[in-house]
Amino acid sequence: MNPQVSLPLNEPTRPQPAQELAVAADATPKGIEVRSRWLSRILIYLMVFGPGLIVMTADNDAGAVSTYTQAGAQYGTSLLWLLLLLLPCTYFVQEMVVRLGIATGQGHAAMIYKRFGKWWGRFSLGDLLLVNFLTLVTEFAAIALATAQLGISPAIGVPVAAVGLMALVMTGQYLRWERITIALCLFDLTWLFLAFGLHGVGTAEIKAAFVPSVPAGGITGNLMFLVIAIVGTTIAPWQLFFQQSAIADKKLRFRDLKFSRLDTFVGACATIGVAGSMMLVGAFATSKGVTYDDPAQMAVALGASVGPVIRTLLLLLMINAAVLGTTAISLASSWAYGEVMGWPHSLQKKVSEAKGFYGVYIAGVAIAAAIVLIPNAPLQLIILSVQVLAGVMLPSAIIFLQLLLNDRDLLGVYANRWWNNLINWTIIAVLFVLSLILAVQVLLPNLFPTN
Repeated sequence: MNPQVSLPLNEPTRPQPAQELAVAADATPKGIEVRSRWLSRILIYLMVFGPGLIVMTADNDAGAVSTYTQAGAQYGTSLLWLLLLLLPCTYFVQEMVVRLGIATGQGHAAMIYKRFGKWWGRFSLGDLLLVNFLTLVTEFAAIALATAQLGISPAIGVPVAAVGLMALVMTGQYLRWERITIALCLFDLTWLFLAFGLHGVGTAEIKAAFVPSVPAGGITGNLMFLVIAIVGTTIAPWQLFFQQSAIADKKLRFRDLKFSRLDTFVGACATIGVAGSMMLVGAFATSKGVTYDDPAQMAVALGASVGPVIRTLLLLLMINAAVLGTTAISLASSWAYGEVMGWPHSLQKKVSEAKGFYGVYIAGVAIAAAIVLIPNAPLQLIILSVQVLAGVMLPSAIIFLQLLLNDRDLLGVYANRWWNNLINWTIIAVLFVLSLILAVQVLLPNLFPTN
């Protein structure tokens, strides 16, 4: 560690996005005067709104669709309680990111380098880039699977998606990227309507969400593998880097903290609700006698019994999840690498002004898309295995975050309180136990029964 390094807090007197909105409303002759206190708060929230919802919703990416629907298909509603348990975990972890991003005005990778030195900085960045790239492969794998079932050759669908994802971030405007991405996040909520319409939500589902239970068959190797995959896809290392960099790029400040927390909480509720809906859809598929190897096959099989509209909608939702995951994960890598290299790294800059930043994004997207087009690649196995890898690597990422949030020289009154530390260290301990179980399972595969 480098305790001699001192990083000042962002000055609270710097321009606030929310303040600028209020000034524009009051001082600009052509503006609309906002007299209602509640309307003013809503407008301020809409200005701050974005990073929290996007980071949470994008976490329900292609790997999440595969993992959650598989959990529902194998165990029905038995693991819904695990998702509800993960809701506060996702919020508390990302709330720390919000405070750190607003206090420093810098991304997570830059903070690790400056506070812990180059060795730990390179270790953290290397972990991030490895997991992110492998995850990108899974996103394009899902796009390939879904487009094939839509009658579009992956040789066409995957490159078109890659070009679209590149165009999405190369406009030189953060807000334009954010608005388009939020629209994709809202479309993701369609999973809720599918769950209600197909499976239904009643007393049994509510009880399954609030009362922990072990699925029929007891604790098996398959169950532990899936539990760790669920944790790995619900709380992923790239989320820490993405949201902090997005907050820095959007230039949110201390007066935006309350609404940034609300943005994160809304996003956490949305992502857990959608995850539960995916489980219910998977459970519904099993109830209809549907067997499948990937969600695209599930969509086709369900379409045969409930209609082509549901089939097409499920495939589009699968593609949408992959697109959201790809843009967020690629940006997490680009922001982190740009911060460490000292390059210009902002969506506010044109491509000519931040060639390295955009170059990392384009290279990651292009190479991942190319790998997916390799014939006979085991796509579904890659998708699920990456979620487990993320779960194993997550504890070390959160430890860096926890240590940073206890640095009072850095955060002052925004540093963790005793109850923050109690909750966060508990989360870290649970994640380490799950990682240890996975390691033991790999070394001693006969420790748990397989069925």
